[in-house]
Amino acid sequence: MSDLSLTILAEQAEDDAAIKKLYERTFGPGRFARTAYRLREIAAHRRELSFTARIGTLLVGSVRLTPVRIGGVPALLLGPLTVEPPFREHGIGAALIEASLAAAKKAGARLVLLVGDEPYYGRLGFKKVPRGLVKLPGPVDPERVLVAELADGAFANVSGPVRPDWAGAKPC
Repeated sequence: MSDLSLTILAEQAEDDAAIKKLYERTFGPGRFARTAYRLREIAAHRRELSFTARIGTLLVGSVRLTPVRIGGVPALLLGPLTVEPPFREHGIGAALIEASLAAAKKAGARLVLLVGDEPYYGRLGFKKVPRGLVKLPGPVDPERVLVAELADGAFANVSGPVRPDWAGAKPC
């Protein structure tokens, strides 16, 4: 990021419109059919654990964390993570994830789940969930279900359906 002046900031309510437009540009209407989106549309994300990336005043990236439960265990669902296409390949996505994971850990979260590519997310601490341990509420490639432990052993003995956690949600 040495060639760009990047600022990572906690998400604010006034960012909502710009984030929505960013999602429209980067994901298109197909985002509504994704399983992870279904979970996120039911429960509010935790704004204090969600971040934006700016270059100057231009919003170029966003990541959100939404409370879920895996079986009865509280966790956070990472996503969507998005960066404007011209600004990809500069470490912005990784910086957003690192900020959100650090905030989540500081807030006492122990697990973060996501659906994504292991080669990208693996370098940020995510590992494949063994097939059949978690069940998302819709179709998803089991090879893309990943988890990061924010506390040692946090994923031991965790299994079950992934559901929104309204108790873990805070008003946005």
